[in-house]
Amino acid sequence: MSKTNTPYTPHNHTACIQQALSEARVICHKRGVRLTPIRERVLELVWQNHCPVGAYEILAVLTQGESKPAQPPTVYRALDFLQEQGLVHRLSSINAYIGCSHPNTAHNSCFLICTLCRTTIEIEHPAIENSLKDCANDHGFTIADTSIELAGLCTNCRTK
Repeated sequence: MSKTNTPYTPHNHTACIQQALSEARVICHKRGVRLTPIRERVLELVWQNHCPVGAYEILAVLTQGESKPAQPPTVYRALDFLQEQGLVHRLSSINAYIGCSHPNTAHNSCFLICTLCRTTIEIEHPAIENSLKDCANDHGFTIADTSIELAGLCTNCRTK
């Protein structure tokens, strides 16, 4: 997602979903891993809007109208796969998942989570990354993974 195409501005969200699915297919093909139909459907559900979604919310959608409904382990396995491939992130503070806006690059994650509307954006900010690396280096520590979750009000909710 480009900086001008944020969840807070009107945009063609169908294009966000299609771009995420297209990138996922390419990434999985290059890595030689299978993006099965259920994994692809779970990714599509994660990208339905710019709000985090829980595993049981995904399960509820998957089981609607099905004669043989999906089971929780199916959803969790799909989410684990998508997370391992860098296609989604797990937000531990709210136990939910959000699509990765730049899955082609290794990165540390920083999220702005609106506490009212739940809109969440993933940001990249070199100053944050550099500060974390400097702090870790000062303590002789090597960072393996980072996820920063900042809760507050988005621009739309703040002006209401």
